[in-house]
Amino acid sequence: MSDLVLHHNSMSSCSQKVRLVLAEKGLAFESREVDLISGQQHAPEYVALNPNHVVPTLVHDGHVLIESSLIDEYLADAFPEVALAPRDPAAGVLTYAIGARPVALLQPAEAREAAVAAIPDPARRAARRSVLEHGVAAPEFAGALAAFLDLIDAMEAKLAPGGWLSGDRFGLADAAALPYVLRLEHLAMTPLLEASARPRVADWLARVKARPSYATAVGAWLPAPLVDLFQKHGAAVWGEVEQVVSAHAAHG
Repeated sequence: MSDLVLHHNSMSSCSQKVRLVLAEKGLAFESREVDLISGQQHAPEYVALNPNHVVPTLVHDGHVLIESSLIDEYLADAFPEVALAPRDPAAGVLTYAIGARPVALLQPAEAREAAVAAIPDPARRAARRSVLEHGVAAPEFAGALAAFLDLIDAMEAKLAPGGWLSGDRFGLADAAALPYVLRLEHLAMTPLLEASARPRVADWLARVKARPSYATAVGAWLPAPLVDLFQKHGAAVWGEVEQVVSAHAAHG
């Protein structure tokens, strides 16, 4: 049994960040998946590890770490043999407003409300309730999408041709950015990532996907039916999303 135990979710952006670093370093871990849709993150035994009711959580030699960026930094320090040189409310808003909302709305209202009420942070709780009610028309959606657009625009400006966000080699900054760029793809926002729109981001994403660590840490964990469902839901609302993108560009 590995002395690294990772409590995670296959589609969670923050979990993907940590799995990428583990894969790049060749570190084996004991996997404990947390079903976010059924609410396992609110189970008392999990909350005892992570009082924020979120994933991932890493346990190493009795030490519990609960924030993905801090986990990645810890892994970089604790396992320096392979050097890697580096926000998530926005990802949750986009994911639930587009991908998860249609599924959640199929649940009984009382079950849906119980899952929302279990979110400990008042701001996150209010945002989840809003996006479940209003979808991409929720006031929180435009701000969340703007954060993603700012990210990929900053990447486009920073990346050198054939280079990495971390410099001359893949590193923590790349591992941190990948899940969010991938989330746009999974929510059928591929026009934002095409070479005609952001050529350096498109090239970077293709090169990340070609790395063995991507197949190990991300590709192998992606549930194809859920990705297909997210993309179907994203395509259905792309017209509305595109209007938000245009409004952001007009005010940018």
